[in-house]
Parts: sequence; C-alpha cells; structure tokens
Amino acid sequence: MDISAREAEVLDLVGAHLSNAEIAARLCISVRTVESHVSSLLRKLEVPDRRALARRAPEPAGAAPSPAPVLPAPLTSFVGRASERAELAELIKTNRQVTAVGPGGVGKTRLSLTVAARAAGEYADGVWFADLVPVTDPGLVATAVAGAVGLGEEPGRDLTESVAAALADRHALLVLDNCEHVLDGVALFTERLLAACPRVTVLATSRARLMVPFERVYTVPPLSLSADGGSDAVALFMERAAAAGRPLDPALRDQVASVCERLDGMALAIELAAARCSTLGLDGIAAALSHPLRMLTGGSRADERHRSVRGALDWSHALLEPADRALLRRVSVFVAPFTAAAAAEVAGDEEGIVADGLARLAEQSLLVVTASPGGTGYRALETIRQYGMERLSEADELAVTRSRHVRWCLDRADGLAVAREGWRAGFDAVADDLRAALTWAADRPERRAEAYRLARCLAELTFTRNLIGESQERYEQAAALAGDAAAAPMLRQAAAVAGCRMRGDDMYRLQRAAADAARRSGDLAGAACDLAVAAANACRFSGKFVRELPPEETDALITRARELAGGDAAAEAAVALAEAGRALTEVGAEEGLDDAVQATIARAERAVELARRTGDPLAESAALDTLTCALSWAGDTFAAAGTARRRIALLSSAPETPAGTHELIEALGEAAEAGIGIGDLPGARRWARRLAEHPLLAEVGHRATGWLLVADALAGDVEDVLTGGVRFLDAWQRAGRPARSVLGPPAAAVAMTHALRGDLDASREWSAVLGRLDDSPGNTRGYGAVFDALPLLHHGQAAEALERLAPEPGEVWQWVTWIWLHWYVALRAEAAVLAGSPDARDRVAGARAVVAGNPVAGAVVERAGALLDGDREALPALAAAFDAAGCRYQSARTLVLAGGAHASRGAATLRDLGLAPMAPAPAPPEG
Repeated sequence: MDISAREAEVLDLVGAHLSNAEIAARLCISVRTVESHVSSLLRKLEVPDRRALARRAPEPAGAAPSPAPVLPAPLTSFVGRASERAELAELIKTNRQVTAVGPGGVGKTRLSLTVAARAAGEYADGVWFADLVPVTDPGLVATAVAGAVGLGEEPGRDLTESVAAALADRHALLVLDNCEHVLDGVALFTERLLAACPRVTVLATSRARLMVPFERVYTVPPLSLSADGGSDAVALFMERAAAAGRPLDPALRDQVASVCERLDGMALAIELAAARCSTLGLDGIAAALSHPLRMLTGGSRADERHRSVRGALDWSHALLEPADRALLRRVSVFVAPFTAAAAAEVAGDEEGIVADGLARLAEQSLLVVTASPGGTGYRALETIRQYGMERLSEADELAVTRSRHVRWCLDRADGLAVAREGWRAGFDAVADDLRAALTWAADRPERRAEAYRLARCLAELTFTRNLIGESQERYEQAAALAGDAAAAPMLRQAAAVAGCRMRGDDMYRLQRAAADAARRSGDLAGAACDLAVAAANACRFSGKFVRELPPEETDALITRARELAGGDAAAEAAVALAEAGRALTEVGAEEGLDDAVQATIARAERAVELARRTGDPLAESAALDTLTCALSWAGDTFAAAGTARRRIALLSSAPETPAGTHELIEALGEAAEAGIGIGDLPGARRWARRLAEHPLLAEVGHRATGWLLVADALAGDVEDVLTGGVRFLDAWQRAGRPARSVLGPPAAAVAMTHALRGDLDASREWSAVLGRLDDSPGNTRGYGAVFDALPLLHHGQAAEALERLAPEPGEVWQWVTWIWLHWYVALRAEAAVLAGSPDARDRVAGARAVVAGNPVAGAVVERAGALLDGDREALPALAAAFDAAGCRYQSARTLVLAGGAHASRGAATLRDLGLAPMAPAPAPPEG
C-alpha cells in the first residue's frame, strides 16, 4: 500500500471528521481533488465507506492533541483574574449557554477569550469565535457565525440551519463576542443552535443578558483594586506602563492603585491611562483624570453602562488636538477597517493630512492598525467608535458625515459591480459598511433614493457572492424603498432568488407582489406578465412549494392576467405559458389521455413561439421547459431531449441575473436527465458536471451532484460513484436530511452500485437513505425498479428481476416516461429472455420499437435478442457498441455473457471496475 503525503494529510482530516469542503479549505485544494484522494484511499485501504476510512486514520503519538482554537491572537499579555477565570471555566463545564455580562470596557472579551483558549483541549472539535461588532441587523447574526465557521449559504435553508447542521455532531465551544446590540438575534440563533447541537456550548459576551430561560449569567466584575500585591488593576497598569516604555517603581503602587480606583477598575480605562504614563507621568495622569470624572458624575449624559469607560475616553479625547478630535469622531462611522483614502473622503479633508492624523490616533491607542489589501488599514475598537459617534452627534456633524459615508459606500458598490478581479475580497472588506450605511439611510426620507441604490447594489452583490438569503432580503428592501415602477423589477428579482433557494412559496408571493406594484404604476402589461409567471411557476416548480396551491387559485391568476394583457406580446406569451403549464397538470391516466397530451404539446409549442418573438431568452427557456415536460408525457423521449438541449443553448447568452441563474440551474438538471433518458451518457455527465460545479450549489452536494451520480452509476464508473456518494451523503446529512423525491434516483444509483460490488451492508444502508428521501411510486414503480433490476440480473436472479419489472409500461407510464422508459423496457426484455419467459420474443420485439435510436438501451435489447437466438457471436460487437456509448459496465457484462475467452476479458474488466463477479452466462435455449 503506497499512500502519498497528500493522501496521508487527507486521511488525518477524514479521521478528524472534517467534510470534504472543510478539508479542501484546510489544504487549499479543490473539493474535487479531495474527492479523488478519498476515493483513492478507499481503494488502497480496501474499506467500503468514509466511516471505515476515518477509523483507519492513524492515532497521533502520545495524547491526542485537540484542534487549535480558532481565536484572535492576543497582542498583549493577560493579567490577573485568577478567580474569575476559574469561576467562568467551571460555568461553561456545567451550562450549555453562559453569558459574561458587564459594562463596556470591563474586560469581558479578554476574560472570555482566555478561558476559551485554556478550555480548548476539553472540546474534541475545538473553539470557534465570532465577533458580532460589525453586525447591524439582528437577522444577520447567523451570517457572522457562518463566516467564522467557514460556511456558505445553501439553497433551501437559512444560515442558522446551515450552522446547526455543520455543528450538529461537534463537541465544540462557540464564543459570541459583543452581543449587546443584536440581543434578539443572538437569543433566537442560540436557542435554535443549542436545540440542534447537543454537544455545543455557547459563551457570549454582552452588556446586557439575553433574557432567555436557558441562559446562565456571569457578571464580570471590575479588576480588584487593593493596593497590595494581589491587585489585578495595579498589576495591569504596571505591566502596560512598562510596555509603553515607562517601568514604574514598585514603591508607586499606592499611587497606581489610586488612579485605578478613580477609573473604577475598568480594564480599558486602565490600559488607556497606562499607555500615556510615558509622556504624562503618574501625577499628570491623576491630574488629567480629575475633570472628566467630575463631568460624568450626575451629568445629563451619564450612562451607567459607559460611565467609567467614557471617563477614560473623555480624558484621552481631551489630550487630542482639535483636528484629531474631529477626525476621530468622523471616522467612527466606519464599522470595518478603513484606509486613509476612505477616511479622507468621509472626513472631507486631504488624504495626506488625514493619514498623519490617523497615525497620531493609532499611536494614542484610539485606533488599531490592521492589514488591508488596499494598504494600511485602521479600525476603532467598538467602545471608542461609539464614543466617537456620540461626539459626532454633539458636534452636529452626524448627518453630513453619515451622508459622506453613504456616498463613499455607493462609490464602492458601483466599483464592485463592474470589477472583474478581486471583487470578492473587495466586497467582503466593505460589506459591513454598506449594510450600516443602508440601515442609516433607510430611516431617513430625504435619503430614500440613496438607500434604494444601496439596497439594490447589496442585493446584486450578495447574490453574486452566493449570499442568496441576504440577496432576497435586500431586493425586497429595495422594492420597499422604491416607487412602484422601480419596485416591480426588484420584486421580480427577489422572486427569482427565492426560486434559487428552493423557496417556492416566497417565489409565488413576490411575483404576485410585483404584479401589484406594476399595476399601481400603471404598467398593466407588466402586471399581466407577473400574474401569468406566478401561475406558470406554480405548475413548473410545484416541488419547491410547501403550500399546495388550489387549481382554482392558479386559474384565477391566468384569467386576470389574460384580462390585463391588452395585446402586449410579452404578456400574451406569459399567459400562453401559464395556460400550457396548467393544462399539463391536468394530464392524467383517464380516458382521452393521448388527445390531452397532444393538445398540451400544441399549447406549449404556441407558448414557445410567442416567447421567441419577444426576444426574451428566459421567457423562451421557460416555455421550452413546459414543452419538454409535455413531450415526455407523450413518451417522445428524443424530442423531449432535443428541447432540453435547446434550452441550454438558448441560456448561454442569457444575462447573469437571478432569473437567468434560476433558469440555467433547472435547465442543466433537465439536460442531464435528458442524456440519461436517451442513452447519451457522455452528454449527461457533461451537463451534470456543469451543474455540480455551479458556484451557487457549492455547499449543497446532495443537490448539485445528484444527476452526476446517476450517470456515473449507469456508466459503471464505480470509483466516481463511491467518491460522489460520500459527498452526497455528507451534504444531505448537513442539510438536515431533507426528504425530496428528486434526490431518490442518486441514492438508488449508489445502492445499486454497492449491490453490484457485492457489498450488501452498504447497499442496505443506502436503500434506507432512499426510503427517507422518496417513498413515492416513482421509487417503487419507476427508477427504483430499474436500479433494483440491474444487480439482480448481474447476480443471475433473472426471475426476480422480471418480477420487479412485471408491470407493463402502460400500467406505470407516469413513473417511467421521460428518462426511465427506455431503461425499463430494455431491462424487462433482457430479464424475460434470461428467465426463460414464454413471451420473451414478443417483449424483445416490442422493446426494439420503443428504444430505437438509444445506443445503450438499444444494445441491451439487441443483446437480449442475440441470447434468445443463441447467437453469442454477435455479443462482442455489442460490447464495442457499449464502449462507444460510454457504458463500460454493460460492455463487460456483454463479454461475460458471450462466454469463452470473451468472458475472461469481461470478468477482468469487472474486477478493474471494483465490481463483484457476475453470474455465469445461462445455457443457450434449446431448439
């Protein structure tokens, strides 16, 4: 066994229970590369699945180290607080959620980080840290935590669900810092997280408790103030003064204690004072502090939460030159790190002058210097930033400075919208400022136009950044800020984003809201389009809905749309599509089925033609989708496949908007299905791979890789199925194990592959997954019969396979039309021949007529005919036909059935594929 160094790294991380996406991020390689390494390890270590592979990961020498805590690296030493550390550490051992509460500047964050770092070894999956300072909306708490944990959004669920799924089986400590401004959001997020993650503990810091029943509050006290050697406040002051270049004589401890007492033992205030000791001296500090403290006592601006910190900051602020004071308060509008150039725009001064001022503020510990792709960056600690905002308001500069900040944000957003490179990092760097500026502007009627622009830009940028939950929210916010004429387009885009998220009910609601906005603005044709699209989507995407729409509701939408259309070409095309979709839902197994299907096809063709005339590729794609479905109901597999491919070609020139992306994702899935249905396995894999690699689906492998798994399984690419199955199952479990019938075929394909390998335990496990995904007749009568029959035939159980395929295709037509019809009738014919059924010849003849033109199903039927005639000499040529069609498994099976020397070659290929030996070829029929 020769395991490479990279494979060894992957094996270690599999043993640590990391997902493929997490391993890829850790090793800076692609998910696809990780999948390849996992597949190679499965083969080399001869283990059946990822769980067994994790057990083969080597144990580290000595005691197993815990994962390194994901915590900010402290820049200064932590001083004192021995009793507080012990108390807080004990609390997080015995409580699931602990909140460290105290006023700003008391030292909640440093204490919590110290306790978390020392407790990291007690958590098998380590410690995670999320700073909530930049979060301005309680609804975005989950976004901040997801970023800290390294997760992206997944269509079909919100980010809270994503985080809960990622941490569901983890033993970890999550530190949520600075919660006071988003208490409601933190409380809701924490409650949902702890309910779903039984071995996760949350340690929060906040100026106020969360006020939830499961919370254990720990009040962080000020630093101890006694003058003896046990005073933590004195020790901190002495240590920080020495670091600033002014070591103090121990004899001055009493004077230091007096200063610390006047600062109420607040850690931030003590640190700020000690930092000035090198220039002011201890006596100067004592003198400078007298006025601010008197000013804060009983004044109208006194605030118990800020009293001590404000005292220290007022003192520090008093030492600044007037220009630096102005700069400090003006840059306090930034919630994320900013550059000197950005500060100059917002402060309204020359960049050189501003750069000098920022350097002076950083030297006085009022700004933190940070690394920034755009140059040297600066950041104000939150308490200092809030202090600056108060000063900004007192100076009557809040509106003008905020306005400049809004304009700066709009310029950044416009630049990101047209950027070709580096825009993702650029967006991440300014996203929190964009959100903050929008929050401020949205509350002011005079800034409504700018707020609308910001909301629209944020909607577009977050969609491209794959933050589609926020994108939908921002499109809706933009619509609320816009007039009715501009609101309708925003609501249409919001509806499309909801479709990408698998939120059919939202999609329907927003499309109808767009119709209302269009009607109010006088755009009756636009309203007609929206109503018709809402009706059409209810038919096309019914699987995305939670609420089942009554048929009469859809009919009413179509009727109203027809009334409002007024001869407009786009509206008439949309109405025609809705009518075709509605007719398609009425097609059933009752009398007159053929007539109903043909009428529906005619309606769909008319919808396609009307849409084509409008020149709108998305409208035409939607109509082609409905036509594809109508053709599939008619059993015209090749016409349906051709129509599906037309959609892909059409969408290649479509705009990269939410609506275009929604259509493309659906079209790629349909094209992959089409390839499977007509036996074009290379084409199916090509479209399926494009779908699997779509960035919007990067974190939802169960949805992204489904059709690729099916195509690989039917082709006999066992290694790809095993690798893809691991990703599929991992993503499905992280998604909360949703039950969706569209996920049934991939699970059935993996179960079949394990059955072909002879691994019945793994096959049963996947069959159990299949049962949870889909218990519809499509499983029992359609694709399920196909995937069950293949291993039965492989293992020589032809009679059982024939029984599994017993229903006539006409009896189960709803479940085998479209992609499974050819596979069903071909395998049924082969099972009849191998089982010695008296009607085998009739079944072969009937199957030939159905599958004509399908290279895989056709070869299966011809193989059955050759076996029926005892013409084994024809089989090698059929094996070559299977090879040409990209179906190695059926090629090897054909050679085994041919017998003789061919059988040896076929058996060797099966071994190379990783499959179990096939049952011996049956004796030729007598006579």
